[in-house]
Amino acid sequence: MIPTRQFALGTLAASMLLASQAATAEITDNEIRIGYLADMTGAYRDPIGPLGEDAIRMAIEDMGGSVAGAEVVLFSADDRNSPDVGSSVVREWIDERNVDMVTGLVASSVTLASVKLLEEENRLGLVNGAVSSGVTNESCSPNHIHWVYDTWAMSNGTASAITQEGNTDWYLLSADYSFGHALERDVTRVVEENGGSIVGSTRHPFPSSDFSSFMLQAQASGADVIALNNAGSDTINAIRTAGQFGITQAGQILAGMVLFSTDIRSLGQEIAQGLQFTTAWFYDLDEEARAWAERFRERTGSMPTQVHAGLYSSTLHYLQAIDAIGNDEAQAVRQQMAATPIDDMFASGGYIREDGRMVHDMYLVEVKSPEEAVDEDDLFRLVRTIPADEAFRPLDQSDCHLVQNGDT
Repeated sequence: MIPTRQFALGTLAASMLLASQAATAEITDNEIRIGYLADMTGAYRDPIGPLGEDAIRMAIEDMGGSVAGAEVVLFSADDRNSPDVGSSVVREWIDERNVDMVTGLVASSVTLASVKLLEEENRLGLVNGAVSSGVTNESCSPNHIHWVYDTWAMSNGTASAITQEGNTDWYLLSADYSFGHALERDVTRVVEENGGSIVGSTRHPFPSSDFSSFMLQAQASGADVIALNNAGSDTINAIRTAGQFGITQAGQILAGMVLFSTDIRSLGQEIAQGLQFTTAWFYDLDEEARAWAERFRERTGSMPTQVHAGLYSSTLHYLQAIDAIGNDEAQAVRQQMAATPIDDMFASGGYIREDGRMVHDMYLVEVKSPEEAVDEDDLFRLVRTIPADEAFRPLDQSDCHLVQNGDT
């Protein structure tokens, strides 16, 4: 089997040929048009939302505002976590504004609807917010790249670590849509592979404000671990409800499968301390990450989340690819992006596989106690780095039709 990294670098020669052929091609409309589609007002507003636009604009500004002589134009819209609304916006952007690339793409249901349109019209999608691993598995396409994280990686880090510590009986509380279903499936796989079992499960509407009945069911199950297969305000509300019922004080473990720094701030370190979860990035990762985070805070008044960092990184890599080949045609740009390693404040040695998955290190972190924190931004302790080639679904387990014979 050819290593995935070798595949990515192996496309370099083809990409260079493509670039030479396209070097004289003009940018369509003499503008590079980007659409940012995200939840601006709902459950994912705080961890992604309006501030994601600032992260994209930072990347545009760092390229000088224009690429290959063409101005970069950014549109944004609220998808309201509705596949119908999201796909309608993308359709309007393609038909009326000739958008070249759509990014953000937060709720998995919105993302799956949107990327179908992007493939039909040969536009590029950079998926940063959606978590479902199906985005680059059964729903992969040559027209989108999944950048930040996915359910396979999030569950692989957190669920394996907790189960290996002897906490083998799990109860699953999942958001009732494609993201929650994918996370439920991936957590089940990891728990069972590590000798654990699922003793009960339930699904809650998305979004939900009242988790009382769900948490009482989880408490009554007697499970060692209650997995929260949700995100954003749903996760915050579930953790707060668990605190009101004294669930963790009685000895059950809460495992947040998708958590953001904004969630920890909302909960407060007193409540969140000790929570372990997997993240794609955090701002104290290294000096380069912290420096970029300080730039972001100076601009927005808030420290960035992992998705804000991913939006910057993916947009910058996209624009650099266009700059290298002088062309904004989707397949040419994707080829150039795949041929170029990602080395920036988000990832070191990252690379894009043929299934569209951007592969990079992931991190298991633990929330510090208020006593341990040196300031209000000192939230996490690094428990373990999960190497890139272990973090994401192996290609020999892929159902993506772009992967030759299930592997490379």
